Amino acid sequence: MRGLKSTLLLLVVLGGLVGYIYYLNRDGAPDGDAKEKAFTSVAAEDIEEVQIKSADGETSRAQKTDGSWRLVEPVQATADESELSSITSSLASLDMQRVVDENAPDLKQYGLEPARIEVSFRTKTDKEPRRIQFGERTPTGGDLYARFPDQKRVFLVSSFLDSTFNKSAFALREKNVIKVDRDKVDRVEIVAGARTVTLAKTGTDWRIVAPAALRADFGAVEGALERLSSAQMQAIVSPDGADLKKYNLDPPIASFSAVSGSARATLLLGETENALIYAKDASRPIVFTVAPTLYTDLIRDVADFRRKDLFDSRSFTTTRIELRRGADTVVLEKMKAGDGKESWKNGAGKDIETMKVEDLLTKVSSLRADSFDSAASPALKTPALTVIVRFDDNKTEQVTFGRAGSDIVASRSDEPGTAKVDATSFDDTIKALDAVK
Repeated sequence: MRGLKSTLLLLVVLGGLVGYIYYLNRDGAPDGDAKEKAFTSVAAEDIEEVQIKSADGETSRAQKTDGSWRLVEPVQATADESELSSITSSLASLDMQRVVDENAPDLKQYGLEPARIEVSFRTKTDKEPRRIQFGERTPTGGDLYARFPDQKRVFLVSSFLDSTFNKSAFALREKNVIKVDRDKVDRVEIVAGARTVTLAKTGTDWRIVAPAALRADFGAVEGALERLSSAQMQAIVSPDGADLKKYNLDPPIASFSAVSGSARATLLLGETENALIYAKDASRPIVFTVAPTLYTDLIRDVADFRRKDLFDSRSFTTTRIELRRGADTVVLEKMKAGDGKESWKNGAGKDIETMKVEDLLTKVSSLRADSFDSAASPALKTPALTVIVRFDDNKTEQVTFGRAGSDIVASRSDEPGTAKVDATSFDDTIKALDAVK
């Protein structure tokens, strides 16, 4: 009986709890955590003008025309779309965390008279701008004091909004150093003093055309173009581009040009000072600073753009390979039988184990240059190995290897100079060659 009473009592308590929860969550019930919106019925995409007076007193204004933002004060410039998107989204979703004082007698104690930051904006339907002011952070630093200019009510907003709205004109402008459509670039020209590197694109392949005709590393060229297109200004030092000689920009120390047909985008690089480099887009007057790593990322030697793979062929594209070592020559050719099956045969028509051939081809195609020398090595006059590969049905390439002491050097028949190759990789290739004899 006693257990039954306890059970009934628990059921009553549980029923009351369920009823209370239902009351709190019923349709239309007030939500204790709901916060008042600073601006009602505002959609971020409807905001067409934003003006900010930052903590340092600078006033900037941006306007949206045909879906694009442009800075109109204090200078005319393309605006940073991501910055304006963040600002407009924050205005549309701005919550009042808590009201501190409905009628504050002293606004100075909150940093609101005068206000540290003031933001005004207009939507497409607003006749007059809407305004909000921000003061100091609360003692704990978690919130920011705020008010509307025509009211003395002080409320709190999240402190992260300080960095969202406290923006200078430079922060609001587009900071890309140069505009480049990477997909359309078909030529790159790099000049640094007497050193010039020119690359040209044919189809999807890049080639070095100066100072010599060489294969180019696709990733290295595209990486440089990506670095150029994503590079950002650190600061503007001369809006009108006066006295370019002061910054070593007339003439520049170096330049990087991305050419698309008849269109050319050129970045000029000048003096380095205080860990920054002075730079200029050749098509605009302003002089700005960029991170010093931009120079080393763009102004590179021809060897940095050369393709390091000694062979363009791969094990799966090779149809014939000839390897000459001293008086010995090994020929391997992929043959197709009447039933369509493929097999590898040597020069005498004997079948060679496919796994051994694949291992050899993989090791050959993996040989890479560690470094390059513009001069031909004397060691190549007495080759340690010459490899001739036929691939993709109608392409042929030849690479000659030589031993210079403990070093292995190599040269392609269609490129000048000498490459230095890892000796261990070369010796592994020789072992794979011995295995197929």
